[in-house]
Amino acid sequence: MLVTLEGLDGSGKTTVRAALEERFPDATFTREPTNSWYGDAVYRSIEDDDADPLAELFLYTADHADHLSRVIEPALERGDLVISDRYSDSRFAYQGATLEAWSNRHTGGKRRLEDPLEYVVDVHEPISIVPDLTIYLDVDPETAAARAGATNKFERAEYLESVRANYERLIERDSDRFVRIDATRDPDDVLERVEGAVYTALEAE
Repeated sequence: MLVTLEGLDGSGKTTVRAALEERFPDATFTREPTNSWYGDAVYRSIEDDDADPLAELFLYTADHADHLSRVIEPALERGDLVISDRYSDSRFAYQGATLEAWSNRHTGGKRRLEDPLEYVVDVHEPISIVPDLTIYLDVDPETAAARAGATNKFERAEYLESVRANYERLIERDSDRFVRIDATRDPDDVLERVEGAVYTALEAE
């Protein structure tokens, strides 16, 4: 089973992952961007405010493809529970928002991409694996930005508003896969709800 943790920067995914590592010590834990050289390139682009959005998308996509072949697929073939801190939905939400702004810079009065989120989804469709369960840690953009510290271009409240809107679109189109958890609640309550969602999914297998 593939379980993914999603949400805005500052939503508490790192804390949740640490708690799940204690509850599920035999699971394979991983994350995106990865610690590979592909992931290193992604992190460099994150720190570059002038990185080309389309080039950045394909850096993320390359990292995702490597992650699938090197970590995700072998673990699933072994029958492992795989829990990933961020996965393809982060790309859809974040790069979709970045490309939305990029696309709105009109060229001859025409948007570059009609629906940036769908464009990113279509890029991934032939290569990716759909998670069995996605836990969405929901927090408002202002709280997320304050928690994250707004240290890079992806942690600013205005940008995170667009990201959150994209997550809402993804949840609406695949509501059976997503479990929404209010990440502003008491941390112990959040962790209890996350663990409950994972156990429920495992029992349904």
